[in-house]
Amino acid sequence: MAEKPIILFDGACNLCNSSVQFIIKRDKKKQFFFAQLQGKTGQEILAKFNLPLDDFNSFILAEGDKIYTKSTGALRMLQKTGGVWSLFYGFIIIPKFIRDGIYNLIARNRYKWFGKRETCMIPTPELKQRFLD
Repeated sequence: MAEKPIILFDGACNLCNSSVQFIIKRDKKKQFFFAQLQGKTGQEILAKFNLPLDDFNSFILAEGDKIYTKSTGALRMLQKTGGVWSLFYGFIIIPKFIRDGIYNLIARNRYKWFGKRETCMIPTPELKQRFLD
C-alpha cells in the first residue's frame, strides 16, 4: 500500500463522492490517495484493521499503521489539507461521542438526503493515479 494517506469512501454515496471532489480541489500537495470501501484496497485495509467488510458508513483515513474513522478521520484529513481548512481540526476538542453522534446521523441519512449512484465517479487521466482501485 501507499505511504501517503489513503482516504476510504463509499463509492455509491453522492455525499462521499462530493467529499472526494472537495478534497482533490484543496489537496495542493497531492498527498492523498483514494480507494472505495467496496474495492480491493478498501477491503484489504478494513480486514487489516479488523473492521467490518460490509459497513460503508464511515469515512476512514489510513496513515501507515494507523486508521482514523468517522469525525476523527474527517478532521484529521482537513488538518492535513492545510490552509483555512486546518482550523476545523480545533473541533477535535469536542468529545468524540458528540462528534461521532452527529457524524452517524449524517451517515445514516446520506442516501436519503444526498442520493446514491450506481457507480463511482470516473477520475480524469491525471487523477487516476491517485485512485488505488
